Amino acid sequence: MLLNIQDLGIEYSTIYGRLEALNGVSLRLEEQECVALVGESGSGKSTLGQSIVRLLPPNATYSRGSILLDGKDVTKMSSREVVSIRGSDVFMIFQDPLNSLNPVKRINVQLLDALRTKYKREGRAFDKDEAYKEAIHELEEVRLPDAEVIIERYPHQLSGGQIQRVVIAMGLLLHPRPLIADEPTSALDVTIQAQVLKLMNDLKAERHMSILFITHDMSVAYAIGDRFLVMYAGEVSELGPASAVVGMPLHPYTRALVDSVPKVSRRHGELTTVPGSPPNMLDPPSGCRFHPRCPRAMPKCRAESPKTTIAQGRSLRCWLYD
Repeated sequence: MLLNIQDLGIEYSTIYGRLEALNGVSLRLEEQECVALVGESGSGKSTLGQSIVRLLPPNATYSRGSILLDGKDVTKMSSREVVSIRGSDVFMIFQDPLNSLNPVKRINVQLLDALRTKYKREGRAFDKDEAYKEAIHELEEVRLPDAEVIIERYPHQLSGGQIQRVVIAMGLLLHPRPLIADEPTSALDVTIQAQVLKLMNDLKAERHMSILFITHDMSVAYAIGDRFLVMYAGEVSELGPASAVVGMPLHPYTRALVDSVPKVSRRHGELTTVPGSPPNMLDPPSGCRFHPRCPRAMPKCRAESPKTTIAQGRSLRCWLYD
């Protein structure tokens, strides 16, 4: 198994008190699989992604659980060990790709720097001409036309879609096994978004890549995910095959997310929203964290936090399926 997260807890220390960002999150990512991590803003999606590559802010702590990457626990690695796995073992793409590139360096300099690091880790001598050809090849692999022109430009001279493809190419140069993509298409227009999603699907098939794709958009998640992991307030609400979760959502929160996707039919012209707002994580609700917004809440939901259970081949955190 490539990635195995078990009972993970993440806490933030703030001036207002302790904030529990993740509470008992578990996930397995297999070879050549894409898990789409879905939820509203503040649900803990980005925290989970950053915890895998140890890029959490200084006020964050791993309160419990483990993150096994190829059998090694990331939470117990030294700083030097973590630096050695970034890029080579795991690579993360962020929502704003400009944050991953140096604005005052040409694309070729940054791609060659990545290759220089890769060669050093592999104990190979760095050959600039060979590395340049490899960088051009990867830019062509991510469907960038005129790769020889683009590689000589600065980031500000490229469009958002081009920059995102350059960052993906940088990741591919390092041959990471799991690729973590944190809302990589949210800043792109719909046409470019579709192209990037197709590219990532192609790469998964051609290179046997494993992807953890973080998004708040259910339709985007369905376009790329083999499985869905639905998060709410730092907890896993539902985990199962994408077609089953979308076709027949079991958790009330998943149902609300699916219903909120705009419909094409005139009969379903009215937009549906999830009522209420996400909870204050400094003082989350007692019992089930979704119960203040849940149309099927019972007295037990307000009093006790549900445990993870298995129903219809899916992992659920809901008293309706206890």
